[in-house]
Amino acid sequence: MWLRQDYGMAYRTACLVLRDPVEAQDAVQEAFLRVWRFRDAVPVGAARKAWLYRVVVNACVSRIRSEKSRTGKDGGDFGLESLADPSDSPHEMAERSQLAEDVLAALAELPETLRVPLVLRFYAGLSEKEIAVAIDRRPGTVKSRLYDARQRLALDPRLAAWATSQEAAQ
Repeated sequence: MWLRQDYGMAYRTACLVLRDPVEAQDAVQEAFLRVWRFRDAVPVGAARKAWLYRVVVNACVSRIRSEKSRTGKDGGDFGLESLADPSDSPHEMAERSQLAEDVLAALAELPETLRVPLVLRFYAGLSEKEIAVAIDRRPGTVKSRLYDARQRLALDPRLAAWATSQEAAQ
């Protein structure tokens, strides 16, 4: 049941964290194997989601660290445009694709410590308390990291240009 219900969101979250769909697939498979292995320790109720994301994030962080040690680089490249709605007009798809590229580029420039909580909050929809469980940090730390990440994104010229064009269109 977990696999069917949560695999898609876990995979997309891992893609945003790792920026490489192949690495993300491997990380999520590894995470679900860990979940199966420790299924007796899975909390019930609302805590289950945060616990699952903790396992997924840990698998992603392990992959990031092993990639850094192997190559000296930090991950790959992954386009958010693959998440676009196919019913949009070509113009809307092009705008969304450009925005996705800009958001992805801005996310990629964030350090892992800011990128992971941001993805978990605004993409996966976890609360600050759930993120704290998922990344094994205090809620205050999560709150400050989310604030710092939003501030850095707000200062990114690519995103500022998009926000300015949206304000002008209204």
